[in-house]
Amino acid sequence: MDKSLKDIEKQLEETAQALQAAVQQAAARQSAGPEGEAAPGPTGEEPGKKKHPGSSRGIETMFRTAYQVQMDLTGLADNKANMMISINGIIISIIIAALAPKLDSNPWLLVPTAIFLLGTLVSMVYAVLAARPRVSSKPISLPDLEHSEGNILFFGDFATLSEEHFLGGMSELMGDRELLYETMIRNIYGLGAVLKTKFVLLQVAYTAFMLALVLGVLSFIGVFVWVLQRAG
Repeated sequence: MDKSLKDIEKQLEETAQALQAAVQQAAARQSAGPEGEAAPGPTGEEPGKKKHPGSSRGIETMFRTAYQVQMDLTGLADNKANMMISINGIIISIIIAALAPKLDSNPWLLVPTAIFLLGTLVSMVYAVLAARPRVSSKPISLPDLEHSEGNILFFGDFATLSEEHFLGGMSELMGDRELLYETMIRNIYGLGAVLKTKFVLLQVAYTAFMLALVLGVLSFIGVFVWVLQRAG
């Protein structure tokens, strides 16, 4: 009984050693490549060879992250524009209600008031332009979308299509992986272009608001000093 158990254990050890040796030989052949050549590494790719996309999960994660970042930045830009519109509207209302009736008796308030009104008005106009929705007025047909003259994932383009054409275009898009990725890339680029325009307009709005505050306060101080000197 003991002898048979020892024979079985010996056979198991020999089988395990043979399997381990076979795995090592297979790994060595795979690393050596065909005909003993070294397998190309990340830096040993052939020049001019087309790179294939990575795994589907990695690509989907990349697109999902990019879309989420674009949406967050769009929401941030809209919130900044709304805040600037509200602040400028309040300042303009206060200036018109409080200072406009006193301009007849205090004409020296005209210059500071005009600076405040003009600066806040310019800031408010650019903030409204930044928050204004952008929709393409050019009608897009399905052949135009097939020739990459529009983006079927953008509502401003597919809203002009009929439901039948939209379903057909989406079905064709989902059936072609490369076309799907290209369309999503174009959509991300379009979102980035809109974001750039929004932030450029917001930069002008905030700059005009800052200049209005600085120049307005300085002009008020200068006018007050001038009045005091004249009275004294």
